[in-house]
Amino acid sequence: MAVEIKDVQEVAEALGKKFDEFKEKNDKRVDGLEAEKSKLSGQVDTLNEKLGELDELKSALEKELAGLKRPDGTGTKAASEHKTAFMQFVRKGIDTGLGDLQAKALQIGTEADGGYAVPEELDRSIIELLKDTSPMRQVCNQITVGSPDYKRLVSLGGAGSGWVGETAARPATGTPTLGQISAFMGEIYCNPQATQTSLDDMFFDAEGWLNTEAAREFSEKEGNAFLLGDGTNKPKGLLAYPMAVTADDARAFGTLQKLITGTAGAFNGDKLIDLIHALKAGYRANGTFMMGNLTVAYVRKLKDSEGNYLWRPGLEAGVPSTLLGYGITENEDMPDVAADANAIAFGDFKRAYTIVDRIGTRVLRDPYTNKPYVGFYTTKRVGGMLVDSQAVKVLTLSAA
Repeated sequence: MAVEIKDVQEVAEALGKKFDEFKEKNDKRVDGLEAEKSKLSGQVDTLNEKLGELDELKSALEKELAGLKRPDGTGTKAASEHKTAFMQFVRKGIDTGLGDLQAKALQIGTEADGGYAVPEELDRSIIELLKDTSPMRQVCNQITVGSPDYKRLVSLGGAGSGWVGETAARPATGTPTLGQISAFMGEIYCNPQATQTSLDDMFFDAEGWLNTEAAREFSEKEGNAFLLGDGTNKPKGLLAYPMAVTADDARAFGTLQKLITGTAGAFNGDKLIDLIHALKAGYRANGTFMMGNLTVAYVRKLKDSEGNYLWRPGLEAGVPSTLLGYGITENEDMPDVAADANAIAFGDFKRAYTIVDRIGTRVLRDPYTNKPYVGFYTTKRVGGMLVDSQAVKVLTLSAA
């Protein structure tokens, strides 16, 4: 059944009512007698969990509604012929003429190993599915390239200026320097299986199945790499770059700034405010928090000095829940609240980190290894890199 606006509004209303109930129970827990605290604490945890479920449901409904409005892509005749031939290869293993059609459709060439590049339309569908399921893809910049050797120039500053009188001499000033950065690329693979009978079935959507299976397997692995990857045969993750407590004007390019909470494994609302304002105003305009689900539950209980909750539910369709006025991206790969954990990141992730997809997902059909299943060994080149180390700040839950 199609998702309607009223469905989202109903969930938003339920979210608001549940938040009011949560506040009432949590306030009683905080202010109540010791004998009541144990009972109320359990109720608060249950309501906190329900708030998370409703918040996720509202976001999912909004995402599905947006997906229904997404226009279908169209391609050239050559691309259409290539897609038809590729799906015949998936179903039957017949690859007659597929190599030539692939070249006509401007796909990357294939080696003589039985593997073929996925049609561009399907390739982009996989990337769109990955974006829907990967928190990092939802907030970071994404580009698609045709070569694995992607590099980018960035300004390292150094330009000079000065004040002069109307007729005074204008001596030469400093010249800005440029640096070249490149993406840490890696090859990710999956090997979904289907029976030949299911592939022969005219009602079996081989295209949708292949896209969904590949996206599901890729999303978990690459999402972790975009955040924590060490850069060896995989992307270098955002939190894998060096960190220092020094401010932007004294920190080397490529080093993130971290703020120390002063308490191991804990933080309060003041530290979140410090984190926000450590970021320059230009970055704050598109700022968002990133944290794990358990950390979201933690921040829902935080209040300001006047007793107001810092977390606010989104009570209208299209309006996300916020923390101190900024959106929250839940990413289960973020470290949980613990001593010395880099538990919260805040900033403009699109300016900070770029995900690089090399177009040309390749599929090798294998009907022999795991009979009666047909395996589809699917590979994709993907990378990531830190582009602007001033655009994101990290909160480290450390005593010193």
